[in-house]
Amino acid sequence: MAIYDYKVKKRREGELDLSEMKGKVLLIVNTATGCGFTPQYEGIEKLYEKYHEQGFEVLDFPCNQFANQAPGDDEEIHQFCTAKYKTQFDQLAKVDVNGENESPVFTWLKQEAPEEEVDGVGGKLKMKAIEKLSKTTQKPGDIKWNFTKFLVDRNGKVVKRYSPITEPEKIAADIEAAL
Repeated sequence: MAIYDYKVKKRREGELDLSEMKGKVLLIVNTATGCGFTPQYEGIEKLYEKYHEQGFEVLDFPCNQFANQAPGDDEEIHQFCTAKYKTQFDQLAKVDVNGENESPVFTWLKQEAPEEEVDGVGGKLKMKAIEKLSKTTQKPGDIKWNFTKFLVDRNGKVVKRYSPITEPEKIAADIEAAL
């Protein structure tokens, strides 16, 4: 299986066949509009603006599984992101990333990259605290919180999984290497 074997629900109607993303570098993120990490949208948008013309895409999956921090419907989430953070990439339909109703794309991503990269002892301590807050993190590999990021190369392979505390700017070198 590869990322290209999946289809995901679009924000409005229909599905996005991820085979349409062949040859592109993807940043896949589970997001929330009411989270302490929500300001990361600004950094994600900057990455999108800088690398989009080189074949970089952001796949933004709103998720309400972590402390109900993605309230509202798909259109309300999109309006918030475009108004507050001037995002130009589109949001997909809201998904679950853990549990029995998790999106198959996230099941695959977690299998391909079960561990997230966390810098330093301080980062590891922050992630332990975040993990304790999560009610949906049940098994190893589960996503611990909003703004977990996956970088996928042009061949559809997961390059790396980043923790919610990883600032988007710190991913730039890996994106450049994948491009």
